[in-house]
Amino acid sequence: MKLAIMQPYLFPYIGYFQLMNAVDEFVIYDNIEFTKKGWINRNRILVNGKDAFITLPLKKDSDYLDVKERYLAEIWPTERKKMLNRIIESYRKSPYFNTVYPKFENCFLFEEMNLFKFIFNSINVIKEYLGISTSLIISSTIPIDHQLKAENKVVVICKTRNADSYINPIGGTELYNKDDFKKEGINLFFLKTSDIKYNQFNNDFVPFLSIIDVMMFNSVEEIKKHLESSFTLV
Repeated sequence: MKLAIMQPYLFPYIGYFQLMNAVDEFVIYDNIEFTKKGWINRNRILVNGKDAFITLPLKKDSDYLDVKERYLAEIWPTERKKMLNRIIESYRKSPYFNTVYPKFENCFLFEEMNLFKFIFNSINVIKEYLGISTSLIISSTIPIDHQLKAENKVVVICKTRNADSYINPIGGTELYNKDDFKKEGINLFFLKTSDIKYNQFNNDFVPFLSIIDVMMFNSVEEIKKHLESSFTLV
């Protein structure tokens, strides 16, 4: 059984869904410390031919809380209208706008102020739209010692879920060693996303944008091809 573990990201780039599609179970951390500089509550879309951030406003709280303990700010109902309008203005002329915009609108209108629950719902919506059958597992529901860190925690999660293969994004080559995992009876692989290009209003291509951008310019069939073949496992 193949397993991957990732943080919850707001409308992540296509590599996130390639990883999800490549495994049988995809664990999403909810009991991991929120990081301001990461991609948990923000991502990039195309605005006038250039990349621009969309960011979920968060209630002011301790920087040491886990993701599942963070909440959207009270201004969110107002801010989401602005964010939706920005997406409309940026993508209304894209080929698949009429098909996919309602999906994103439903995600933004999801009545949940808890940050993790809000993001988890949006990941589920995209997963279903793309036809990914992988099971999503919330990390805190796995009966392990959640005080474990880094590789030790990954290995225990794999063993608890009876996974014999763990797949990590290519950036993990600096964190994990294949021999260490092999000693635990787990095969370690790294997923490297290939260069994926598509037409963005005939502008110079801006890579690694949110899945919002990918879905606005590509059919489900085209995206599925990228999910299944536009990467290598090393």
